[in-house]
Amino acid sequence: MARNVEFNEEKAIQKAMEVFWKKGYNGASLRDLTDAMKINSSSLYNTIGDKLELFVRSVKHYTEIRKKDLQHRAASTESPLAILVKYINDAVEVIISGDNGCMAIKAVFESATDDQRVKDTLKADSENAYQFIYMLIAEAMKQGEISNEEDPELLADYFISTWTGWYESYLLHKDPVKIKRMAQYFIKQLSK
Repeated sequence: MARNVEFNEEKAIQKAMEVFWKKGYNGASLRDLTDAMKINSSSLYNTIGDKLELFVRSVKHYTEIRKKDLQHRAASTESPLAILVKYINDAVEVIISGDNGCMAIKAVFESATDDQRVKDTLKADSENAYQFIYMLIAEAMKQGEISNEEDPELLADYFISTWTGWYESYLLHKDPVKIKRMAQYFIKQLSK
């Protein structure tokens, strides 16, 4: 009798996520995915489904990791502005260190799928990031770290769209100094 190999779905999704993150939906072949997950294609279909379902689960896994990161950051004892500045600087590092960048932005830019589940997951991820940034800005205003004349909703929206622009700029120009300078300018504008 053949021995059943225990399948760890979470680890398999993590491996698939890494492939999609690096290659995108279109660039990732079924073989790339199954090799990374250490399963054969029939096992993939029997346990998870097709490539699209695997992509949906990978995007959800990625956004859950991001959500936990934001929760961890929000629990910091640092000042709201200090947390926000660290988040901005970490975002810059994600953009300029390596080819992967942000999987959520890559998935939004890629026209590989029109799956509503992917769109909904990415929209919820964006809203979660917005709420995190908004909360930090509003709290920094209460504590006098950011001018009360600013609009926290506008600043949060502005940062989300600006960060996406930094990512696009880096993809096109590969100029880390430019991205760092734009981030420092944004931080300077936030500070009182």
